[in-house]
Amino acid sequence: MARVCEVCGKRPTAGNYVAHSKVTTRRWWKPNIQKVKVVLEDGTIKRMNVCTSCLKAGKVKRAI
Repeated sequence: MARVCEVCGKRPTAGNYVAHSKVTTRRWWKPNIQKVKVVLEDGTIKRMNVCTSCLKAGKVKRAI
């Protein structure tokens, strides 16, 4: 599955797990990317990789 949102460009980011003792270990935050059919401005239907925050915000229109 794709790792980058084709609408907003959201991608995985790295950081640290921080324990109560302040011991740190590397980790990743991955966006929830879905492969959906989208209706473009010119009316064509295209399959795109879109994050769920863009879907919820209405930045793309899903094809039925």
